[in-house]
Amino acid sequence: MKMTRMRPSILLGLAFAALALFILLPFVQTVLLSFTLTLPREGYREGQATLINYAAVFARPDLRDAIWNSLVYVLLNVALCLAAGLPAAYAIARFRFTGDRHILFALIAFRLTPPVVLSLPIFILFAHVGLVNSPVGIALVHCVFNLPIAIWILESFIAAVPREFDETCFLDGHSFGHFFVGKLIPLIAPGIGVTVFFCFIFSWVEVVFARILTVTAGKPITMAISALFGFQTDIGLVMAMTVVSLIPGVAMIWFVRNHIARGFVIRT
Repeated sequence: MKMTRMRPSILLGLAFAALALFILLPFVQTVLLSFTLTLPREGYREGQATLINYAAVFARPDLRDAIWNSLVYVLLNVALCLAAGLPAAYAIARFRFTGDRHILFALIAFRLTPPVVLSLPIFILFAHVGLVNSPVGIALVHCVFNLPIAIWILESFIAAVPREFDETCFLDGHSFGHFFVGKLIPLIAPGIGVTVFFCFIFSWVEVVFARILTVTAGKPITMAISALFGFQTDIGLVMAMTVVSLIPGVAMIWFVRNHIARGFVIRT
């Protein structure tokens, strides 16, 4: 009887270990290759364990610029999504007007539009206003696609706060600005954490607009990695650049980990 009870837990543990191995094995291989010299260099032998790949990442101006460009447009995208999404989410959650639910549904439906469909009109528009080859242009177009998700997430968290909380703060003499920034935002911090997480990840891994809007300059890290592939590809350098590209995402998850965990619990 005891053995019968133990079997499900053993099988569950084996299944979890197999899943973890399946997920982590490519990452482990990437990290190992990033420390391996895959092309012969003077004074080094091929297959040698070394840090030369990481040194090359920060020694090449194009790769350094790509890392900086990605950080700029992703952080700007997150800031714009929060700046525009918080007031819009509050308006939809607290006020009733004709077509309020339809507007929210239309925003979410727009997010389902394939980016490649809008790539040509956006390129023509941005070319006229001088936003091609600029991280700012990528941030703006990413904000267009991430803002509906931000509004949808934030609206659900604001709607979960009782309206009496707003009225009590106003009766206590708080201005709307002080109430919104000092009272409401700390209360919905988990929702903001979830929003930051999704906006950051969607923007960091996006490649369609990054490829179209960065023809000669302003290339993000995804395009820099793609440009490393050629007739004779330095796989070690590609893997080192890939590992470096993972660091900001891991750091973002670390900083908002508590808010993300609480946010998903509240959402479910």
